[in-house]
Amino acid sequence: MLHPITLHLRQRPFNILILMKDSQTPGTFHLGQLITRIKKGHFVIPDFQREFAWMPWDVRDLIQSIFTDYYIGTMLLWESTPSNLETLSCEGVYGFTDRLNPEYIVLDGQQRLTAMHYAFFAPDIHFPKRAKPVLYWIKLRELLAGNMDEAFYYNSATRYYRGVRDDVEQQYDNHLFPLSTMGGGSWAVGDWIKGYRDYWRERAESATDSDEVNEAKVAANSAEVLKELFEDLLDNYQISYIALNRELEVGKVCDIFTHINSRGVKLDIFDLLNAITRPKDIFLKQMNRDAATQLAEYYPNSLKNTYILMVMSLMAQNYCSPKYLYYLVPGQEKTIRHKDGSKENITLVKDAAGFRERWDYALKALVQGLKKLKNPRDYGAISDKLLPYPSIIPVFSAIQDYALNAPEVKQRAGAQDMVKRWYWSSIISSRYSSSVESTSAQDFIAMKRWFADETAVPDSIQEFDTDFSRLNLIQQDVAGSAVYVAIFNLFIIDGARDWHTFDLPEYDALDDHHIVPKSWGKQNNIDRSINSVLNRTLITPDTNRKVLRDRLPNEYLAELLDANENERAYQVLESHLISRRAVEILLRKPFTPDDYQAFLRERQATIKRRLRLELIPDETQTPLHLRQYDLQIEDIELRLRELLITTLSVTDADVAKRTVPSHLVPKVQRRIEREAKKNPALFEEQGDSAAYWFQFLDLQELKDIMLSKQHWSLFEGRFGSKTVLANEFSDLGNLRNGIRHSRSIDPVTEKKGQGAILWFEQQIE
Repeated sequence: MLHPITLHLRQRPFNILILMKDSQTPGTFHLGQLITRIKKGHFVIPDFQREFAWMPWDVRDLIQSIFTDYYIGTMLLWESTPSNLETLSCEGVYGFTDRLNPEYIVLDGQQRLTAMHYAFFAPDIHFPKRAKPVLYWIKLRELLAGNMDEAFYYNSATRYYRGVRDDVEQQYDNHLFPLSTMGGGSWAVGDWIKGYRDYWRERAESATDSDEVNEAKVAANSAEVLKELFEDLLDNYQISYIALNRELEVGKVCDIFTHINSRGVKLDIFDLLNAITRPKDIFLKQMNRDAATQLAEYYPNSLKNTYILMVMSLMAQNYCSPKYLYYLVPGQEKTIRHKDGSKENITLVKDAAGFRERWDYALKALVQGLKKLKNPRDYGAISDKLLPYPSIIPVFSAIQDYALNAPEVKQRAGAQDMVKRWYWSSIISSRYSSSVESTSAQDFIAMKRWFADETAVPDSIQEFDTDFSRLNLIQQDVAGSAVYVAIFNLFIIDGARDWHTFDLPEYDALDDHHIVPKSWGKQNNIDRSINSVLNRTLITPDTNRKVLRDRLPNEYLAELLDANENERAYQVLESHLISRRAVEILLRKPFTPDDYQAFLRERQATIKRRLRLELIPDETQTPLHLRQYDLQIEDIELRLRELLITTLSVTDADVAKRTVPSHLVPKVQRRIEREAKKNPALFEEQGDSAAYWFQFLDLQELKDIMLSKQHWSLFEGRFGSKTVLANEFSDLGNLRNGIRHSRSIDPVTEKKGQGAILWFEQQIE
């Protein structure tokens, strides 16, 4: 069976090479041989090749393709001689530091070879465009379960992960296989697996709980399966190559290389399916061109040629990764396994007519989904630059269509509320920043289940509801990131009006501008928070020139209020989620860095209140004064984290782990690991920062840190008594828990909680 190609490979005009007759030698290396040759320095890169340009996730995808037994392309090599090595100024692959013993010059395949070297040998050198090395791992449980999309991952080589890399028992305990072990060949892999087996056998013998015994036995017994899997991979996975004869002239070889790269085009799953379906009277490329006329008004820079196919696949089989798209080929059989263990071969699409019918329906669903997203009163993603995640489009369209048309959905209006809740929780939690196809499949299945049973709330939404209090919008300072853009979508949904004319503007003419000018932030040594989304809004260039003019708000807002009816001016500012309290802060003279922080906190509370009212279930039924208490407690929690970071001189995550009581570290680490799976890009960017680490500590844990013997002396002067501080934390927590869990709150709990809010606000002012 022809497998889909999951990497960006290039179509090569190998007819050029065929004409060279005896000047080429085709062949293959099995994976074990290739690893050994990489280790011995047999491959070198000519100077005219570009630098290693892949991203960490590209390396992960390559390794996943190898383990999935996918074809990863043919390498073009040139047998080396002292003369051609010198002429082409060859050097080792990126990160190779041992002595070279060159046998081949790599003309095509450098990125793949370098990626394998980096993953299998883990050189102690930073990954390109990263501050630290990157380590690659396999989650053995996912690998054994066949969940290939989840089995492979990577992380920066922080002190913590270096520790895991160097502690084999920690690897065994967490069922983590370091890919760098494969650099030692079959012996090293075999020794690791034997150690894994022995570790879990000993755990089975020492465990007293029956569940622990069974879990340990399962792990120990899986070692034999792992041994066979790795041996088969190392011995039988073949990488093809074509080797040019060493006697060829340098000029001819360079001409071949130039010709290949000038003529090469990227081959993706769409191109592959286009080639496969042509003999079946399906002209996929032309169908996509025809569809483009209907899609032209929607996000022209964001739509991919696979989106219609992905919608088709989700509707047909709940999945949309490349290997599932292949089953859309007419006549292609798919084997499904039933719950009783039996298997059945089915054909999803019988003929070309059936394919075109499914294509047309998926296109219609995609258009309807795009209309919803772009509607300024629905989702507010009015343009490419204001679309949080293009990658969510296929599954959003499929879910929308199911909610509107599936007979299993009885409450259409309620289903739309569910779709909104799923969409916003996915965006705000950065759920579609990685593993898009597997996430799409999980969410499509979960939403169908939820439509049928309103109590079956998807796990991702329940996690969002729980984690919402930790959402720190101050840290959202990267223009164009998903959460950043989503906040702007809220402005559009709320009909944000122009600050100069007070009219609804042409939204596609709006620009992203600072409220407090960036120049003031620079003069006052404000950190990256000057670029926070909380200090930004959508304003026309004309308004920026005529109203803001790089001035402080205490000037231009004062003029705005003086020149217009105050009530109307306040309403315009509120449409940008700038509350009256926020305006009061912005008008202060002099305006200080402390005032700026107060403004950020107030605007964050306003925006989170807006998200809660729209997206958190039953929020509108909570009395307004209780919702206000909840937001005040949230603000106190954020300020306490800042106070701890400053007082304890916590500079990064490693210092945080050494600073907080040891019993808290594993809890926080588990929360971070869960979040890192959902948003690896944010974790990679901020994971080492103190602010990122501390946001995973809750109120009770903040209290434990402050009251610990190690740190109390630093906080005693501010809070006075351990007993008083503990009681105030308790009153604060009781009020919050009552609000969050929709319990009736008695007057005593409310009064004590209100007093605790006032007490904390005074102490941490």
